[in-house]
Amino acid sequence: MESLLFSSSLQTPAFSSQFTFLSNKSLCNPTTPILPLPHTEKSRFEPLLCAMSHSAEADTKPKETKLWGGRFEESVTDIVEKFTESISFDKQLYKHDIMGSKAHASMLAQQGLIGLSERDSILKGLDEIERSIEAGEFVWRTDREDVHMNIEAALTDMVGEPAKKLHTARSRNDQVSTDFRLWCRDAVNKIVASIRNLQVALVKLALKNEGLIIPGYTHLQRAQPVLLQHLLLAFVEQLDRDAGRLLDCKARLNFSPLGACALAGTGLPIDRFMTSNALGFTAPMRNSIDAVSDRDFVLEFLSANSIIAVHLSRIGEEWVLWASEEFGFITPSDSVSTGSSIMPQKKNPDPMELVRGKSARVIGDLVTLLTLCKGLPLAYNRDLQEDKEPAFDSVKIVIGMLEVSAEFAQNITFNDERIQKALPAGYLDATTLADYLVKKGIPFRTSHDIVGRSVALCVSKNCQLQDLSLEDMRSLSPVFDNDVYEFLGVENAVKKFSSYGSTGLACVADQLGYWVSKLEINKS
Repeated sequence: MESLLFSSSLQTPAFSSQFTFLSNKSLCNPTTPILPLPHTEKSRFEPLLCAMSHSAEADTKPKETKLWGGRFEESVTDIVEKFTESISFDKQLYKHDIMGSKAHASMLAQQGLIGLSERDSILKGLDEIERSIEAGEFVWRTDREDVHMNIEAALTDMVGEPAKKLHTARSRNDQVSTDFRLWCRDAVNKIVASIRNLQVALVKLALKNEGLIIPGYTHLQRAQPVLLQHLLLAFVEQLDRDAGRLLDCKARLNFSPLGACALAGTGLPIDRFMTSNALGFTAPMRNSIDAVSDRDFVLEFLSANSIIAVHLSRIGEEWVLWASEEFGFITPSDSVSTGSSIMPQKKNPDPMELVRGKSARVIGDLVTLLTLCKGLPLAYNRDLQEDKEPAFDSVKIVIGMLEVSAEFAQNITFNDERIQKALPAGYLDATTLADYLVKKGIPFRTSHDIVGRSVALCVSKNCQLQDLSLEDMRSLSPVFDNDVYEFLGVENAVKKFSSYGSTGLACVADQLGYWVSKLEINKS
């Protein structure tokens, strides 16, 4: 098809008078004469001519026949090939693809579907391909579409006919699901290890700050006094649930789709239990249609990652606030802080701000995958090619968030003096005073009212509860006695906590001992 090339930059009188148009056909055909250009225009136009000439040569270069290309008479266009390729990102699955292919080849040989020498050639070739990939020598080709086709085509180039038998009783549908499950399984292990590292950092931070009392908040308002150790261990508990969710997810994803083929299974005598065992799966998936279409395992994985990201974002928010001049509870070291390009005095806790920010990306990855899967009919659809990048991104970001949070925890100092100055404000011992009245036999609602009026009296006198005289207190309730002062002040208040899991000294010591033991931390 001929088309005219128009360019406003070339529409000069000299150009128009001597060179009206060029056709794509004339550029592609070296025998077609091209009208001469005036000297002033030639140097400007030459790069365009050369580029189009090279493009035309590339378009006419024969393309490699696709491994699935038997029924096709034409090659896909460059635009379609570029749009549909996934090798640019799914090459991350190479190790798991090779693992699956080795298990599959061994099973085919065991079942008599390929010869032992063919199996050995395939295994040897796959070992060499893995070596070349890890050495950075392997050439990933876009025209081979994805990691599976790249490895299989390279294996065919290397060992010849035996490689053509590797795809017996296997489709890319079950192959990619197998690879992806193996990858997710390994990724879960990496994230759990990073969670443990952060837990250890938090527990060690708690050990360094024994007995330090801080204000506890609800609604971001002063509430009750708590031990810093208690608050840090709350983060450790959250992270432990995160690890548990991941391990539960891992148990559910650890079933093998391999051998489900395109969707209906196969009539060839394969042994799916053999490949499942070889790859460390619990068992083959029972339903071949479900095996190739299911992405629940990725949804669950990214959901667990999103909850991790939310927890880390909350830690980030806490520490960003605490590092501010308004709080001043912590001072990050210079090694985990950044400055301002215009304000020389600034020292910013940027790592934790970015932890807070990157949580949005992890949540977005989950939403992307949920949206991807919501309208898909059974069984496999090409849409599912788009499940890899959100998963890869989610894992990368979550591991980074965990690592930098652990680094930050190891490089902050709690400012005892500043915290002590902040403790008197907010009547943090008010609830403990209500407990005192309950112990004297006063109903809690009545105690609540008495303490509320006690606080109002303190506000009018501009003092703390412990500053009220016994006479002042008895004006509100005759039950008050001298022993009331054992319940007032943050130190006394903390000592009175005794319920399981509370912020009392003995309770927190038990919690800390549990985590030191579970995480195998050497206190020395």
